Amino acid sequence: MSVSLPDGVEAFLESAGWAGAAIEPLAGDASFRRYFRITRGEKTAMLMDAPPPNEDPGPFVRAARWLDANGLRAPRIYAEDLDRGLVLIEDFGLARMRDYLDQWPDDEREVYQNAVDTLVKLHDLPAGPFLDYDLAEYQREARLFVDWYCPAQNLYVDVAGYVSAWEEALKPLLARQRPGVIVLRDYHAENIMLLGSLQKQGLLDFQDALIGHRAYDLVSLLQDARRDVPTDVEAEMFERYVNAAGVQRDDFLADYARLGAQRNAKIVGIFVRLWKRDGKPRYLDLIPRVWRLLELDLSHAALAPVARWFDSNIPAELREANGGSYAV
Repeated sequence: MSVSLPDGVEAFLESAGWAGAAIEPLAGDASFRRYFRITRGEKTAMLMDAPPPNEDPGPFVRAARWLDANGLRAPRIYAEDLDRGLVLIEDFGLARMRDYLDQWPDDEREVYQNAVDTLVKLHDLPAGPFLDYDLAEYQREARLFVDWYCPAQNLYVDVAGYVSAWEEALKPLLARQRPGVIVLRDYHAENIMLLGSLQKQGLLDFQDALIGHRAYDLVSLLQDARRDVPTDVEAEMFERYVNAAGVQRDDFLADYARLGAQRNAKIVGIFVRLWKRDGKPRYLDLIPRVWRLLELDLSHAALAPVARWFDSNIPAELREANGGSYAV
């Protein structure tokens, strides 16, 4: 099947000094963005097609430059046409963390240690020019569960009670996330590239970065929606971060569970939305893993208000089936 190229791409590449380059489409992600590998002779680059109005590449460009200026390896920006949604960026190659570990599972601990150490380095930086990850944003994301999952399962639930339960559960962490650290919001094995060695990591998919809590990206890494992280590895990496960052362990563990539950509830809603709205049913296969992680987080005492809501509103048979089945 032929893939259409972005409007104006030839002129954009010519103006960037890449006239006549070969353009190879790559597999898409969960957004409206598309990616192409650009090759001319021995040189390669990546083309991001993030067309308005569905996408805005400006936040990606700004975050990439901030990360690069502060010693983190985001792709360097070669050229941009933000009005068309075109950005030419550095090609990090093919060594994605997820794919590497599929091939070399014995390196799992070392790779995750380096990923945790990158977060420690990131969190040592000043917060940067990003918006706050506030309660309203946490609530907006959490509501994706009742907005998409519950209707798909024909469940009529107490939405007001859901919002209230999350407010009660999340409020204690808000003070602890100040002054805050940069939160990439999608830090996991499919968005980390290995650049020539296990210690050198390239970052991807950070355009939604905010200033928030230290635990968010850690739980994104260790409770991965797309890859099973063994429980002993999760526990060891959690302790590695706590020791390196010097945080108070019990409070941090509670906030880790809070943000894990919030994130996993959001992801269940997003995956159902990708099926219902965007015609991408393949994400439904990932829900059982995310649901198991959600149940684990709900078992922490810090999530008691949300756990009670789930007990009252989500039937036991759906929970036992890891979210239930879907008619595709």
